[in-house]
Formats: sequence, C-alpha cells, structure tokens
Amino acid sequence: MTKIAIFGSAFNPPSLGHLSVIQSLAHFDKVLLVPSISHAWGKTMLDYAKRCELVDLFIADMKQANVVRSSIEESLVEPNASVTTYAVLNAIQDQYPAAELTFVLGPDNFFNFSRFYKAQEIVERWSVLACPERVKVRSTQIREHLQQGLNVDHLTTKSVAKHLSISPLY
Repeated sequence: MTKIAIFGSAFNPPSLGHLSVIQSLAHFDKVLLVPSISHAWGKTMLDYAKRCELVDLFIADMKQANVVRSSIEESLVEPNASVTTYAVLNAIQDQYPAAELTFVLGPDNFFNFSRFYKAQEIVERWSVLACPERVKVRSTQIREHLQQGLNVDHLTTKSVAKHLSISPLY
C-alpha cells in the first residue's frame, strides 16, 4: 500500500523549518506539499501563485524525489470560503483511493487541531502526525528580514532566497 504524507501549510514563504519537517518524512512513498489557497482562520498570506512558485523552487532545492506540490486546493476553493483540511484529505483520498494517508501538522497547528473542521472525523479516517520543526526558522522571520532589507540565505533554501532577493514579496 502506498503511504502518502500530506503537509499543508501557508508556505508564506517556505522556510528551513518547513524543510526540517519534510526531511523527517523521507520514509513515506510520497509527500504532498499543499499550499493553503484560503486560510481557515483568515491568516494574511502572500499571493497564492507566488507561494506556489516559491514551493516549486523549494522542492527543486531539496532534491528529495518523493516530494511534490499538490494544487488540490485550487479545485476546492470557493469565493469567500476557506478550504478545510477535511475537504483536502477527502479529495486526495479520491485521487489515491488505495493509499494510506497521513496528515502532517506542525506544532503551531497541533495545539489548534480541535478547532479544525471535522477534527474528530479526520482522526477516525486518517492518520495524523504532529511533526515538530527540528530547525526553528519561521516564515515570519523571512518576511521580517526582507522588510528590513536583510539577507535570508540562512532562513530558507538557496533558490528561494535568491528569488526573494530579486522579486519583492508584495
């Protein structure tokens, strides 16, 4: 049976913290990175297309063959509504009906998991893995460094840092 990890995040932008979580998922057959198109709790995010572009650069830098970006949320988004984790997992299960899915969340979302739409049904239908970041770098730090004109090479991957240095976030 194919084992798939689903790691949803704002990737606002992708950081070395995200990378440390993804590297701990190497034992999965496939790791789907799912950039949030519409955050459930109204979080302000960079443009979705820009974040997807950054995630693609991030994945290329990783050179981890089992990691791909999923655009599943594009097919689920509706005007003035957020895309729920439950909807994402259902849609991915439809794409991979024979796969065993594991929803991966970081420590920030772990403490808020009970607020997720249909949280109980999620844990009944799929595995949930709380995966702490081994590298304590947050997307917020990257955005703050960029706003201050500081270098971000030590906060994200090489291609993402380069792209952010030549292309403004906002």
